[in-house]
Amino acid sequence: MINLSVVILTKNEEACIAECLESVKWADEVIVVDDGSTDKTVEIAGRYTAKVLLKKMDIEGKHRNWAYAQASYPWVLSLDADEKVTPELKAEMEEAVKSREFAAYDIPLRNYIGTYWVKYGGWYPASKVRLFRKDKFKYEESEVHPRVFIDGKCGHLKADIVHKGYPDLEHFLSSINRQSTLEAKKWITIKRKMTLTWIIWRTLDRFFRRYLRKKAYKDGLYGFVIAYFDSLYQVLSYLKFLELKKNGDGSESNRKVSLQNRPLS
Repeated sequence: MINLSVVILTKNEEACIAECLESVKWADEVIVVDDGSTDKTVEIAGRYTAKVLLKKMDIEGKHRNWAYAQASYPWVLSLDADEKVTPELKAEMEEAVKSREFAAYDIPLRNYIGTYWVKYGGWYPASKVRLFRKDKFKYEESEVHPRVFIDGKCGHLKADIVHKGYPDLEHFLSSINRQSTLEAKKWITIKRKMTLTWIIWRTLDRFFRRYLRKKAYKDGLYGFVIAYFDSLYQVLSYLKFLELKKNGDGSESNRKVSLQNRPLS
């Protein structure tokens, strides 16, 4: 047993939640925070833990901070429902939580599209801060790509979290569509000034940086598709940004979007 709490956010995750929970059944505490699932997610989660909490997501960063505050133990492992912990990572965390040097650790993510492990283009190791002391860590209360704030030093673990976030290319493209909507809304909210010249530069820069400098070409057609749609993300966000400006700030419609379409990790 490791003295930590595992916190998992869910919404309609019946296809993957059991595998995720199975990978952390050794933990002292597992908390599932469900965002109004209409499938069997809550029922399946209840077979593994008594702590299944129901709370509608409004702002992602705020929602995550609330979820972590429910943990009983000082150390928290944050997982998404489409992720699982490897035995190697469990063993490494057993030592990590004994440390007094670090307030948090980032962990490599082994990302898949379907059954294909994407190894280049910045997709691996793609480390994220997932293990932390709850009193030393918080998210920016932002709806898209919230930043993390750590009060202390951040260490680095070597073993992976396996992330099967995209069962196929359709889910990958749907994620880009959702996240570009939220990105445009964020630009409106913070009153960011965007220009076509800036977007064109960002689009080209993102493609060549991911495809050449980060060697996405080594992943073949998958690498090209990833680099292409990563750059297209900028264009989509900008066009949606212009639509929102044209229609006013779209506050009510954007609120509905933020409730229904949270970004994938």
